[in-house]
Formats: sequence, C-alpha cells, structure tokens
Amino acid sequence: MQLGLVGLGKMGFNMRERLRAHGHEVIGYDPRPEVTDTPSLEGLAQALTAPRVVWVMVPSGEITRDTIIGLSECLDEGDLVIDGGNSRFTDDAHNAELLASKGVGYIDAGVSGGVWGLENGYGLMVGGAEADVAKAMPIFDALRPEGERADGFVHAGPVGAGHYSKMVHNGIEYGLMQAYAEGYELLEAEDLVQDTHGVLRAWSKGTVVRSWLLDLLVQALAQDPEFSEISGYTEDSGEGRWTVEEAIRHAVPAPVISAALFARFASRQDDSPAMKAVSALRNQFGGHAVKRVTSAETLRAPDPKK
Repeated sequence: MQLGLVGLGKMGFNMRERLRAHGHEVIGYDPRPEVTDTPSLEGLAQALTAPRVVWVMVPSGEITRDTIIGLSECLDEGDLVIDGGNSRFTDDAHNAELLASKGVGYIDAGVSGGVWGLENGYGLMVGGAEADVAKAMPIFDALRPEGERADGFVHAGPVGAGHYSKMVHNGIEYGLMQAYAEGYELLEAEDLVQDTHGVLRAWSKGTVVRSWLLDLLVQALAQDPEFSEISGYTEDSGEGRWTVEEAIRHAVPAPVISAALFARFASRQDDSPAMKAVSALRNQFGGHAVKRVTSAETLRAPDPKK
C-alpha cells in the first residue's frame, strides 16, 4: 500500500522505516531536507496516487491544525487523512469537518510505542468511520505489534475516540511512572537495601508489578546508577492535564493521575530522586529530552537497538 507521511521526527521516522520493512511504499514530508522525500505538502500530494492516504505525525496543537488545513487545500475527494499525533480529542471534530467539506475522510489515531516502536510495533487506538478504518487497515496492521490484531489495535469509536483513548492511556502512564519512581526513592532512602537496582531488576520477572516501564527503569539505572547526569525537572506534554480535566468533567475520581500530574509541577521546584526516575523513564520510552544537572544540555534518546 502507498502512504504519505507528514512529520519524520523521533516517531515518524521510525514509522516510515517499519512500514517500508513491511513492504509498503512510504513517501515522507518533513521541513528538514536531510530526511524528507519531497519538498512540500503539495509535492507529497502530487507524488501519491489517488485515492491518497496521508498520515500526519507532527506536534499537537497549531502545527497539526495548520498541516490539516494545508492538506485540505491539496487533497481531493476520496482521499483520507490520519492524525497520529497526540492531538486533543476536541480538535478532531473540527479537522474532520474541514476535510469532509472537500470530500476527504479523517481518522484520529492514538499511537503508543515511543522510540521502541520500530522494533516492537505500536499500540494503536483509532476513531473514525468503518469504511475509512478498513481502507487504512494494511497500514495499521504493519505498525501494530505482531500477533492477534486485538492485542495491539482497536477501532475505539467515531472520530475523536482514538485520541480520547490515547489521552487516558497517557494519564494512566503518569500514575504508573510516579508509583515506580516513589518506590525507587523509598528503596534508596533505606540503608538496609544495599542494591536498589538489583531489587528493581528482581521484580522484572514473575512479580505482579512487572511491566515494560519497570524494565526501562532498570535499564535507566544501569546506564546511570545514581541518576547523577540528569535533574528531576519533568515536563508534562498535555495529555495528563487533559485527562484530569476530563475526570473533573465526568465527575470521575482520578486521585492517582492527578497526584502524578501535580508531582511533575513540583519537580520544577524540588529536584527529588523520584522525579529523576520519572524524567529518566520519559527519556527511555519516548526519547523525551531531560535536563542535565549542571547545564541546560539535554540527553539524547536511547537507541532501541542497544
């Protein structure tokens, strides 16, 4: 299948490589000339054979909205746009309406997997019409992990459902990371425990708290045993805030996710070991930049092949 891919950053670049490895033709556009396959959105549209499918993988907010507007001006009736970024679900109805006025379909796709998705596959949560999802299914099947489709892909509902599901996913992620980080700090605080890294590693097989996030925390400690190279300053990228706002709107108690979000706010005032652990985890799974202790320099994303 042929696909246009807008945005070749940390995830988009790896997605292009995974799709090509599965036999799909991917034509990518990115403002950076060293990675792009075509010089412009218009060039991308011209390079694709109708009916076109274009996947947008750029930062949420204004950049995504501007990209959707640009595509609406160069795509034709029968084409399809997939927004795979972390857009707020409230943007999806507007994007879908804009494209529908040109006869272009729209799918919102929540994508999880970070920089490791190239090798492991991506968890996918999509929203949109049945016919549009069916049209893009060969792409989804190539991106998701191997095995049964339902274990890594869901058509969650109409437009907006994919990004809503990913928002809640990321809110849960906040809480899980915070729990591991607080456990790490408590182990570090007790003199009886002489091998914190060893304890966490021993939890990685067989225990009820085993998970990929725990594996990544163990890996981060192996690389920097005292987290001496990074500060605990931890950003939040939006989804945690949106999840808490939705919990308030629906009157759903969400104390763990809320506390994890507020802990990130506190990290900008208090350089605690727990927040160093959260910061290290974000760098491990998503390639998110982290601050060094003694300078504004940031650490690069880990290499999933190592």
